[in-house]
Amino acid sequence: MAQSRVRIAAQTIVGLFGDLARFLSATVRSHAQLSAENLFLRKQLALYVERQVKPRRADDATRIALVALSWLIDWRRVLTIVKPATLIRWHRKGFRLFWRWKSRPRGRPRLPAGVRQLIAEMAAANRTWGEERIASELLVKLGIRVSPRTVRRYMPTGCAPRDRTRSQSWSTFVRNHASVVLACDFFVVITATFRVLYVFMVLEVGTRRIRHWNVTDHPTGEWTAQQFRMVMSGDEPHRFLIHDHDSIYSAKVDRTIAAMGLAILKTPVRSPQANAFCERAIGTIRRECLDWMIPFHADHLRCVLQHWVAHYNRGRPHTSLGPGIPDPADPSPVPSGHRICEGNRVAVRSILGGLHHEYRLERRVA
Repeated sequence: MAQSRVRIAAQTIVGLFGDLARFLSATVRSHAQLSAENLFLRKQLALYVERQVKPRRADDATRIALVALSWLIDWRRVLTIVKPATLIRWHRKGFRLFWRWKSRPRGRPRLPAGVRQLIAEMAAANRTWGEERIASELLVKLGIRVSPRTVRRYMPTGCAPRDRTRSQSWSTFVRNHASVVLACDFFVVITATFRVLYVFMVLEVGTRRIRHWNVTDHPTGEWTAQQFRMVMSGDEPHRFLIHDHDSIYSAKVDRTIAAMGLAILKTPVRSPQANAFCERAIGTIRRECLDWMIPFHADHLRCVLQHWVAHYNRGRPHTSLGPGIPDPADPSPVPSGHRICEGNRVAVRSILGGLHHEYRLERRVA
């Protein structure tokens, strides 16, 4: 929108300068030449009006030029392309714009762009802060003296409501409670015979470990509740479970989950990013496993996922863990630069027929 306004303004200025150049060139021409040209143009306009051709809509440059020229001639006698009331309206509009520019407020100068951007970033990153807290942070920590009212003016809309009903963001809550949060979701797999299979997965958010998974061709509420009974034994530290508003999570399923001591956190409707950790794990399974496989039936899919989930939990490094492995089988070796430690060699294990490989250090046999 801003670029289009700048382009329109530039076109208007260019048009005005073109009309001014043509007017200055006409002032040095003889009176006879101007009279002949004027008569020639009048005859063309007469034909134009006689044939009732729809005129092209005047642009801003044309309107300004006509208003300016109307001060020099008897415009009511020669005006043909628009009604006299239209020209008067253009003149009044130009006067209003001029008076608005002349009467513009002249208050304090705006804060520097860098400070304005800093205020916006602080307000967006700290959802529970108000203008007074941000003003104090700027003064005490950065030495920038700004009043809270000025800070309020440059805060993004909705960051700090005046009724003080502030809350942390969903992602902040999940990160702070990741060690006690489970996330679950279903995803669909199509077999070679175009049969639809449903895969249910439960993920530990803190460790990124796939805690449980299973395959079915017809998920029901009772089947889903049974999967949670297989996950929870009663001794785990988990406190929350994230799931969406799918109809499969019926009231009976939620009661079963609540009886296990888990508080249910339902994601907003049509907001898969609220369950981002589970969605990312499902995306990884598709990109690195299922997109390269054509399962023939449910048992084949279970076999593939059994090998892949073991690799995902105990052999695949996760960038979000540092990088690290959710459930490492061996302790991580001490980094030793660009060389393999003395007395060790690299052992390779194939995963899913060579689709992926796992590498580890093992002692050389003498």
